[in-house]
Amino acid sequence: MKYVILFTAFALSGCTSQQFQNFLYPQGFENPDTPLGVATAAQPAIATLDPTPPPRPPKAARTVAQFDTTTADDRAKATAPPDTGGETQLGSTVASLGSPADPGIWLKTPLVKTLVAGRVFYAANGKSVNLELRPSGGVAGAGSQISLPAMRLLDAPLTGLLDLTVFQN
Repeated sequence: MKYVILFTAFALSGCTSQQFQNFLYPQGFENPDTPLGVATAAQPAIATLDPTPPPRPPKAARTVAQFDTTTADDRAKATAPPDTGGETQLGSTVASLGSPADPGIWLKTPLVKTLVAGRVFYAANGKSVNLELRPSGGVAGAGSQISLPAMRLLDAPLTGLLDLTVFQN
């Protein structure tokens, strides 16, 4: 392990600022300094079902409340009773906290291949949240990432691994 750390430190010691940024935010990963919805060569635009997604957290954000930029209306829609008539159960996944800098109420999961509306059910406390299901690009069974606002609405521990049942609308 110490050799990996030494190699990484040595390899990065000669990096330019741009090379270091590319190391921190490889292609397909979002740089928090890039405005939401702005595509760059290394970062595609973030897809969303909401035509006006919540704003990005401020750069100086340090608390959970500062990172959660959803509105009361966003939270009300997310916690509205689900319309279970037209939904399809996609399966179960284990989810951890996704990037707090990525705004909105979403789940990145290998259970979907395109951006769709859906819902997750957290059996530990019986709560569910309506959210965006975003493809993670991972293989089936790889696990998922859930947004900070979604975890708060589920009353789930932010450092926990959540067993979720996933539904598509």
